[in-house]
Amino acid sequence: MEIRSTAATDSPPPLPPPPHAADLNLSATVPRKRKSDRNLKKSKKGERMKPKLGLRKWVWSPRDCSRFEDKFVVVSYNILGVENALKHPDLYDGVPPRFLEWERRRRLIRKEIKRYSPSILCFQEVDRYFDLVELLKEDGFGGVYKARTGDACDGCAIFWKEEKLSLENRIICISLYCSAPSAASPQMNVNHSGTDGNPHISLSLPTRSIIVGNTHMLFNPNRGDIKLGQIRLFVERAYILSKKWGDIPVVISGDFNSTPKSAIYQYLASSELNLLLHDRRRMSGQVECSSSCRTFTASTVNVNRSLTFRWNEEELYLAVGSTVDTHLYHKLRLSSAYAGVPGNFKTRDGSGEPLATSYHSKFMGTVDYIWHSKELVPVRVVETLPIDNLRKTGGLPSKKWGSDHLSLVCELAFADGGTRT
Repeated sequence: MEIRSTAATDSPPPLPPPPHAADLNLSATVPRKRKSDRNLKKSKKGERMKPKLGLRKWVWSPRDCSRFEDKFVVVSYNILGVENALKHPDLYDGVPPRFLEWERRRRLIRKEIKRYSPSILCFQEVDRYFDLVELLKEDGFGGVYKARTGDACDGCAIFWKEEKLSLENRIICISLYCSAPSAASPQMNVNHSGTDGNPHISLSLPTRSIIVGNTHMLFNPNRGDIKLGQIRLFVERAYILSKKWGDIPVVISGDFNSTPKSAIYQYLASSELNLLLHDRRRMSGQVECSSSCRTFTASTVNVNRSLTFRWNEEELYLAVGSTVDTHLYHKLRLSSAYAGVPGNFKTRDGSGEPLATSYHSKFMGTVDYIWHSKELVPVRVVETLPIDNLRKTGGLPSKKWGSDHLSLVCELAFADGGTRT
């Protein structure tokens, strides 16, 4: 299997599958103790208690995924840059200092991701890349890194399981002022045993190819124009590479600094956005607009006036790449992996996204996503944590979790699409 991937990063402005019938024990005998039971305690009366606080479980898609053979696990994780944690201590008022120590956190991160048996890791806020290289090579991973431009000291990294993947293309940079989406390409080969079952004879199957994008979008809640410009260039590049390499599937993951109800989320999910319907300062959903904010609609406002009031020429050019267009479009048909695998109301919102992927003293909510094109289907995802459980931690990082974000984990499968070469 061959995987081609893109990675991206930003800088601040200037400008077991679900059980089948055959797998179920329908006899009256007492079932053997399962490994998952080790996470359960017994009460004094011998009754099973709830799992320990912080346990995350796989949740399976309700669709029949048994016919999908080519699958891979992707982890997207904002691991909290060491320097960022030091520069913003106000975000971690309730966090014991030892929980912020990098040596401790990186061990927790490694321990966590090993449980998911991933093929691809997309990390954001990486400022100790070579530490990760040394740590993850013990688990068989290779990696590439793209630093942010400007004064920032962190960036994005993609790691891949080298027994399954090898790097095909180096990093391709896409710059928007100080933002720098980038690209890298691992390739993965999958061999299946021959029909006679002889382990020394293998049938080499044609390879699969995908584009994997990793990004960390601008944080500034008021600069929706820059955020949109970053995402526009990012998805345009992914689409161009997909076409260049034979209409291969696309996976885009990362910290988008935008909530599920935001205009930016809408743009990714629907492939289009009318800027006249949205205030630049509310594009990401990170802050609520004051009562003095005015809302415009295309049917009630003069286009020139709205551009002057909401979107000046510079802002419009950053967002759309033009000073006259008021619509954004992209040609990728993207779906959210988590929204595609229904979860529990304790962990999901009305759109199917996690209620929270990040938690510190000034924010609790969802800004991280894994998107995929129509040639891929989500088989399962690792559920996030209920809000009540998160609050009990007093803030992230915690005793169990090594970052102020939760990792997103999904297993994706090639459906009938994908290019074999």
